[in-house]
Amino acid sequence: MAGQPGFFDGDERLKALSAAGDPLERLAKVVDFEVFRSELEAALSRSDRTKSLPLARTGGGRPPYDPVLMFKVLVLQTLYTLSDDQTEYQLRDRLSFMRFVGLALHDPVPDAKTLWLFREQLARVGAAERLFARFDALLRAKGWLAMGGQIVDATVIEARRPRLTKSDKDTIKGGGIPAEWKPARRAQIDRDGRWTLKRGRKRETPANQAPGGHQRQSEIAVPMFGYKNHLGIDREHGLLRRYVVTHAARYDGSQLGAVLDRDNTASDVWGDTAYRSAANLALLQRRGLKPQFQRKKPRGRQMPAHIARGNATRARVRSRVEHVFAAQKCRLGLIVRTVGIVRARAKIGMANLVYNFARLAWLEGRTAPA
Repeated sequence: MAGQPGFFDGDERLKALSAAGDPLERLAKVVDFEVFRSELEAALSRSDRTKSLPLARTGGGRPPYDPVLMFKVLVLQTLYTLSDDQTEYQLRDRLSFMRFVGLALHDPVPDAKTLWLFREQLARVGAAERLFARFDALLRAKGWLAMGGQIVDATVIEARRPRLTKSDKDTIKGGGIPAEWKPARRAQIDRDGRWTLKRGRKRETPANQAPGGHQRQSEIAVPMFGYKNHLGIDREHGLLRRYVVTHAARYDGSQLGAVLDRDNTASDVWGDTAYRSAANLALLQRRGLKPQFQRKKPRGRQMPAHIARGNATRARVRSRVEHVFAAQKCRLGLIVRTVGIVRARAKIGMANLVYNFARLAWLEGRTAPA
């Protein structure tokens, strides 16, 4: 009858999505998600041995979902900033999502609880770091070598702010737990995150301009609670090569050794003033690397002209790392809504991995023929 859905209507809609340039279809062509199967199965096996949270009952019932399918669901959740419930809904509603993960219209869709259990299993065994390393090896095998030097930086990823008294804060900083806290409160308060100050400069209004027509700048400090994403990218391709997640109060320069990539083909390392220390300079010298760190303004004096010129030259290269942070915080809406550093590492690690997926898709598209 006219108006009733036909047998091939679904295929026609998918063809229309492809013709319009479905970004998920392009991503699936660029990234071979099957390369993660061994790491995912090993992570789930380790999680089962620790008797954490099984995805399905071993004594019967519905079989577990394919781990690669579930991993693709996590990729979608990260790309589109979806909650577990919204991820389940969008998987049922959107044909492009179904095609990306490999679900047909008649296939069962993972519910929000199943997705939470899967992510929890990966988080408890630290699978995000191994998945990131596996993809980095794939990049090198495909010819996307780390080249042109490396750029290091860190940014604060905000988390839910706990409401604590001063005595509670002192107890937690000392590694303890307030005695009066009940189990429910202990599960809801993030004891791993830390407060820090995000410093910057704000230009005053033209009405308050200093003599000579120059605007004066005042320093501002914004308190933030959460974790810090320390990372290093290669200058040539802008791909993430190394990262480490700490609490927000950890000093940027203390993590330089953790984010340096030994396989980069060039020796230059760019960073801001936080990385310029005697210990870090000695570390680079031992590894045969050349520091390209910003220099601080002398206290109480004008910035010398030659130092200002050097900072400006280095800033043109170093600023490329800000594109990574902008993509994660604006496009991916990266915020830690869970409790504890274990889950924060899984969340931030997935954001770093998905950024590399999107970056590779862009790089491949740029080099593809028109």
